[in-house]
Amino acid sequence: MIILKTEEDIKGMKRACSLAREILNVAESRIQAGTNTQNLNDFCHEYAIKKGASMAPLNYKGFPKSICTSINSVVCHGIPKESDILKEGDIINIDITVILDGYYGDTSKTYPVGKISPEATLLLQRAETAMNIGIKAISPEGYLTDIGKQIESYVRKYNYTVVKEFGGHGIGKSFHEDPYVPHYWIGKRALKLKPGMTFTVEPMINIGKSAITIDKEDGWTVRTKDGSLSAQFEHTVLVTPIGVEILTEDPFVPLKK
Repeated sequence: MIILKTEEDIKGMKRACSLAREILNVAESRIQAGTNTQNLNDFCHEYAIKKGASMAPLNYKGFPKSICTSINSVVCHGIPKESDILKEGDIINIDITVILDGYYGDTSKTYPVGKISPEATLLLQRAETAMNIGIKAISPEGYLTDIGKQIESYVRKYNYTVVKEFGGHGIGKSFHEDPYVPHYWIGKRALKLKPGMTFTVEPMINIGKSAITIDKEDGWTVRTKDGSLSAQFEHTVLVTPIGVEILTEDPFVPLKK
């Protein structure tokens, strides 16, 4: 069931989304060669607590950490570890979801670690553009599946692929709500968009093939099957009567808590 958000809901979500973006932005300054992902996790967790929030991933369906840190060929759901030490030339996605006053805010971004290869640089640029193109397809006159159609059409020009097993999701007073948001063209227009809908747009773009594997050891870490690089960018959005509003977009207003 899709929950259309009230004005009160939207205000609450804007606060949560603002904090999620704030944490992501301050975490960026700590990304450097030699840093381990457990340190990034601890920093983000403590920052959220100081702001009166909690981190949604922690203990969600057994996930053991507060953020997801996905490096190079890890598509999503990478688990922070002291042994995962960033190296010059890596790329890392940091995925932040907070709970503030009962509302969820979700955002992620893939960052370079120092100087990266031209191939990786283009992937990051194009993956972010793909997300933005998908968001631009949102309107109260459009359909949910228009998002994936535009994303896939764009990345195919570069022989990139879209991961199909994971997509965006509704969000509000729950981490994951209806609707599910495919980031590829399903072959037909479906699910008319309505003002008050809130969901994430978060395409996972691979340089190589779209096939993935999930680590048997931890049951969470998703990797490209062929070992190719993968990048992801994510915003939480609101369908409005005249278009779309990005709730996790910069500039954020720092919360005074």
